[in-house]
Amino acid sequence: MALLEINNLAIHFGGLRAVDEFDLTIEKGELYGLIGPNGAGKTTVFNLLTGVYKPNEGIIRLDGKDITGKKPIQINREGIARTFQNIRLFKQLSVLDNVKVGLHNRYGYSTAASILRLPSYFRTEKEMTEEAYELLKVFDLDKNAATTLASNLPYGAQRKLEIARALATGPKLLLLDEPAAGMNPNETQELMDTIKYIQKNFNMTILLIEHDMKLVSGICEKLTVLNFGRILAQGETKAVLADPEVIKAYLGE
Repeated sequence: MALLEINNLAIHFGGLRAVDEFDLTIEKGELYGLIGPNGAGKTTVFNLLTGVYKPNEGIIRLDGKDITGKKPIQINREGIARTFQNIRLFKQLSVLDNVKVGLHNRYGYSTAASILRLPSYFRTEKEMTEEAYELLKVFDLDKNAATTLASNLPYGAQRKLEIARALATGPKLLLLDEPAAGMNPNETQELMDTIKYIQKNFNMTILLIEHDMKLVSGICEKLTVLNFGRILAQGETKAVLADPEVIKAYLGE
């Protein structure tokens, strides 16, 4: 069953049609890639999916529900979480507290409980801390790193923390925007393994933007290639990457 269905999505900025006639269907549990040259419209698609931009045309359905044009906080509560090409962490908070920020999407206590330090406050905080540590274990950030300021983490670990925080919101669909950007080959391989682990063990549906073709070919089951805001190719990863038009437009070979 399809988790995400996008039909005839379009947005224009003045005379520029940044995304046009965009269609996409992603099945539950699928790991899907969105690739294309710089400026092709990939991040614009993510911004449309997460409510940063409102489309001029088209429909977005998540798990059968129309979420087109909703606000970012509403879309997050419906079940879409994302990371960013440029890391956006709360850098003066600890690693643990960054993940707990994400958990507040699902946990809560009243202002009075927080101010008066009622039992419900401590109970909820304890539950969130325990769940945050479980998430951090996935990324090997649960030991000494958990109390470290996010700003003091190595770059690759900051990338992982951003994914952990997104997972903390309890999404149905996880959007990863160039998760391997700036990573060395060893970090990229570790990231590939982690993403596959998340897909399998969290039963997660994942849509990712990435320029690292080793990562894309290694984990993505299907691909859509964008070029100048329009779909150039779509289908099984191996077939798409072998498409002469894709090679010409994107791989430059």
